[in-house]
Amino acid sequence: MPLLVTSASGANGDGYGALLAFDRNGASLGVFCGDDRIGDPRGLVVHQEDGLLYLNSGRDRVLALDAGGTVVHDTGLIEGLNPGGGNFGRDGRYYVGLRNARTVTAFPRTLDAPSEPFLAPAIVPFPRGFAFGRDGTFFLGSGIGPMGEGDNSIVAFAPNNNMQASRLVSDPELSPLDLAIAPNGNIIVSSEYPFGASDAVTTVREYDAVDGHLVRVFRPEGLAEFRRPRGLRFGAEGNLYCVARDEVVAFDFMTGTCLGAIVRMPRLYGQALVFFP
Repeated sequence: MPLLVTSASGANGDGYGALLAFDRNGASLGVFCGDDRIGDPRGLVVHQEDGLLYLNSGRDRVLALDAGGTVVHDTGLIEGLNPGGGNFGRDGRYYVGLRNARTVTAFPRTLDAPSEPFLAPAIVPFPRGFAFGRDGTFFLGSGIGPMGEGDNSIVAFAPNNNMQASRLVSDPELSPLDLAIAPNGNIIVSSEYPFGASDAVTTVREYDAVDGHLVRVFRPEGLAEFRRPRGLRFGAEGNLYCVARDEVVAFDFMTGTCLGAIVRMPRLYGQALVFFP
């Protein structure tokens, strides 16, 4: 099963600005889809039932691709969309973080109708990854934006609380870049603290989804450079993968042990990753 990685360009990093494919040994398979609607790509999510890959393009649109790399659904150009990460909700809609509006919106999975706001505009200073928990709670990483704005926390929105935010995690060593839900239900976050600093401490951090306490910290332990960690994904075997600058790093989630870099590629500037098809 190929590993796909979005490689940034422009302000997000001097990468390839493309959706790249790698085999399970880390060898490059080239560009997965060369459609010119893909530029400075960001979030990646697979819809398992439809067998489609959803991609948030820096060219102000959202696309869905089949296993051959052909675009099946397209929102069309949405001026100022500036999408970040994405995830499917239990209602079947595709939720997308909006960098300019600093909120989250929801598209129908066919991408053939306008999105509907999910959270209020400017709900956090700068959204950095989100996911739905097992009980429907919506967890949103509130990180630092390119202009230094932000508050380095994780907020939670309980579905039975009219989507009012509560600050769940307050960790002085956290600066979130992406957020995922682990098989055990806990929150997993990639972190670079202080954000953007040359000597930043880069980790993956696990938090209890109920009270937000820090459970454990995953570190590269000298087996990877682990600079600018971004997107997180669990593999079918249960390992945790994190894309970073120039590499994709794997961790044994059960033990917390770093397994090293499974992909090494100069100028990767990875944003998100997924195994597909």
